[in-house]
Amino acid sequence: MDKLVSAFLLQLENKNFSPLTIKSYREDLSQFLAFANARRQNDLRYFTSATVRSFLAQVQSAGHPARNTVLRKIASLRSFATYLLEQGKISQNPFKLLPSPKRQRILPKFLSVEETDRLLDTTAQSKHFAARDKALFELIYSSGLRRSEVVRLNVRDIDFFNGVVKVFGKGSKERLVPVTNTALEAIKTYLACRKNPRPQDPLFLNKNNTRLSGDGLAYIFKNTAIASHLARKVTPHSLRHSFATHLLNNGCDLRSLQEMLGHKSLAATQVYTHVSLEKLKSVYNQAHPKSKENL
Repeated sequence: MDKLVSAFLLQLENKNFSPLTIKSYREDLSQFLAFANARRQNDLRYFTSATVRSFLAQVQSAGHPARNTVLRKIASLRSFATYLLEQGKISQNPFKLLPSPKRQRILPKFLSVEETDRLLDTTAQSKHFAARDKALFELIYSSGLRRSEVVRLNVRDIDFFNGVVKVFGKGSKERLVPVTNTALEAIKTYLACRKNPRPQDPLFLNKNNTRLSGDGLAYIFKNTAIASHLARKVTPHSLRHSFATHLLNNGCDLRSLQEMLGHKSLAATQVYTHVSLEKLKSVYNQAHPKSKENL
């Protein structure tokens, strides 16, 4: 199965799956292959519901992983099984009668408006990359971009005239997202610091003047959060969650937010309706006849 797993992962790369997704699939399938090798069952004839059940039982008994981690491993194996069926390597789907546990709802962690402002202000204090970091953070908060999306941007993807950014999301699905004037000005300032940036050049560069990587972006966020003295872990996704929550709190409708976030289903966007207690309390106090504000 080793060669077939490699061929499957190569197909995902050719279909422009995100590097993070491919990395997760590779880790999950490598874990499954190690399990099969230990049982001397590294052969397609052993790729059955019984083997998958045994593998998942071992995963859940070792370390008690989160339910969503188990679901991700199921998704990886299910996609691999679909690939094998399409290639005619197996005749029966091992997942046909295998039920999946329900996904655990994890509420997104977001920053308050005050915390977000502090984080954005701190980027201007960067010793060597203040202009880049300011543009980077302002754009993510302005448009709610994923880590993988922002590092893939090229200079030409920013439309300064119309105030939008062209984003290539999961599965290389293209969408246009509005950009605030503050973010556009920060990007202009950053590009003015560079030597003749061309339309096809990466929008954000690292210290070696090559494209900023996802790991590089995470490192910048970690250091900026520390410098901001925020009492919580901050990641690029924290700013994306803050973008979504703040828009909803200020009257944005779910359908528009879904389009901007690049969510495939509205259900993925609806989680943000549960995260802001402050907004719920505000609506409650204004609407309930017995609330303190109405007495």
